[in-house]
Amino acid sequence: MFDELRTFVLFGEEGSLQKVAQRLPLTQPAVSRQVQRLEQALGLRLLDRRQKPPALTPMGVEVLARGREILEAVEKLKAIAAPPEPEGVFRVGLVNGLAHDTLAKSFAAVIERFPRVSLRLKSGWSSELAEQHRMGLLDAAIILSDGSQFYDAETIGEEHLIAVAARDLSASPEQRQRLGWVLSPEPCDARRSLAKRLAQHNLPLIVVAEIEHAGLQMALVRQGLGLGLMPKRLLGRTPPDDIEEIDAVSGFHLDVLMLRSPHLGAMAKVADAIATETRAFVAQSNT
Repeated sequence: MFDELRTFVLFGEEGSLQKVAQRLPLTQPAVSRQVQRLEQALGLRLLDRRQKPPALTPMGVEVLARGREILEAVEKLKAIAAPPEPEGVFRVGLVNGLAHDTLAKSFAAVIERFPRVSLRLKSGWSSELAEQHRMGLLDAAIILSDGSQFYDAETIGEEHLIAVAARDLSASPEQRQRLGWVLSPEPCDARRSLAKRLAQHNLPLIVVAEIEHAGLQMALVRQGLGLGLMPKRLLGRTPPDDIEEIDAVSGFHLDVLMLRSPHLGAMAKVADAIATETRAFVAQSNT
């Protein structure tokens, strides 16, 4: 009966069965049958069909007014049932290894889609962000994992890592493997994974410099101070002429995970959008 009532209200707006048929769209006979079914259900004559085109009867005018009220009430009920738009502060942690201006632009684009949301973005190491998320200080956190710790999290990609050295470094491949490393300080996830991989090759992890800034790390590697460890995405498809990959300890990856609060509510939309952007960023970077 709801469809019949809606059709009748449209007739009250258009004043023509033909125009109603064009709006729905239905055939004109189908529109006539819906109005007739409404008349039968109510036991009332709503249209005066002696006129051309048919006109509303006095009872039809009354039913039209009540019908509009019913349809408006239904739309209000739908609005109540619809998920609310995200609103408020969304606190998200981003692991240092993924803190890149390209991803920052993607996050900004997400917030533009949710004008009622204010983003609080914090960078840090995975263990720190995971602990802050556990304590309820972050609504979501994007971290890296080598699988040695269990996280109740969604896997959204892989961060591929490579070992590099200055191309003109005067050392044999075997000697290079035993050089010191220019790395991020503890508790860097990539550094911990590197130590495990070196141990598998019976090689020590000798750190000659601890620097958190990736650009400065690479500058020192280029100067021949030691070997470097970096995301593959930072080198691009064609590595620079002054940098080369050290095959013996390269080619491993960390999982990119997203931790989420179980009480996000409408903010889950924001978390979904950020996860999607991060997934695309990581996938594109590793192609």
